[in-house]
Amino acid sequence: MRRSGASALALAVLALAGCNYGFAGGGLPPNIHSVAVVPFDNDTPSPNVQSELATQLSREVESRLGLRPASESRADAVVRGRITRFDVGIPVAYSSQPNNTTAQREVRITVDVEILDQVTGRVIWSRKGLVGTGTYSERDEDSGRKAAETKIVNDIIAGAQSQW
Repeated sequence: MRRSGASALALAVLALAGCNYGFAGGGLPPNIHSVAVVPFDNDTPSPNVQSELATQLSREVESRLGLRPASESRADAVVRGRITRFDVGIPVAYSSQPNNTTAQREVRITVDVEILDQVTGRVIWSRKGLVGTGTYSERDEDSGRKAAETKIVNDIIAGAQSQW
């Protein structure tokens, strides 16, 4: 009886010890608690891209990375960049039916982006020429633009997480 009790206790201790684990890397630097997403400089003729990208990026960076929003002067980290290209109406596919004139087109947005740790002055992550694309049906450019912006936001967050 004593022997089986001791064995059970030893097994329980080993099982509990095995539950003590953690992840190394992949987390935020300990000094990053707040973020400012600065609207990207816009080298394109489309003002909607700048405002939509800033809004979506702010919301997703704060929620998915668990950071508090802050002004640029008070934030621990700053996300900033430049929209370098906005190409719309790129043909992707056409219908082969003579009575059906629908086509698939693509929006392509290109940005340069960096995330700066303002406490240390170090660039945490940067990417030049990051491209987001979105396919849309003819006369529905908004859905293609939103899909391209979502891809850019997802790539920025994934890139930042891979470096931290």
